[in-house]
Amino acid sequence: MRTTITSLAVGFFLLFVMADNVLAHCEIPCGVYDDELRANLIYEHSVTIEKSMKKIAELSKQNPVNYNQLVRWVSNKEEHATMIQHTISQYFMTQRVRPDSEKYSDTLSVLHKMLQAAMKCKQSIDLASVQTLRSLLKEFEVLYLGHSLH
Repeated sequence: MRTTITSLAVGFFLLFVMADNVLAHCEIPCGVYDDELRANLIYEHSVTIEKSMKKIAELSKQNPVNYNQLVRWVSNKEEHATMIQHTISQYFMTQRVRPDSEKYSDTLSVLHKMLQAAMKCKQSIDLASVQTLRSLLKEFEVLYLGHSLH
């Protein structure tokens, strides 16, 4: 009995801790989609990544280096790049981009390049990666939405 209660407690704890991962849009056909919102979120994440990169560069030059803040900005940058990758793969590629679309191949190609740009944002503080990501986002918006939001 005690083992069951402990298992349940651990299960609820893990569910609570991982609740932020559950907030992503579902994969059931609910029909509640806001593609422009997702594109805006990708843009917002790119702004956060850019700010993080600049703070990392700034903090790295300080003497002594404030490693606590430096690590926090690195983690922030990587977290937002991961959110971009999640939105692209779980929302657009899995649920929204249709294989029967005229621009399917072009759209997939741009989304794949965006995934790679987000990965490069994780790997360095090169601001060119963020600019590439934003340029690709505009290209995707035109292909998918028919107009650019950014």
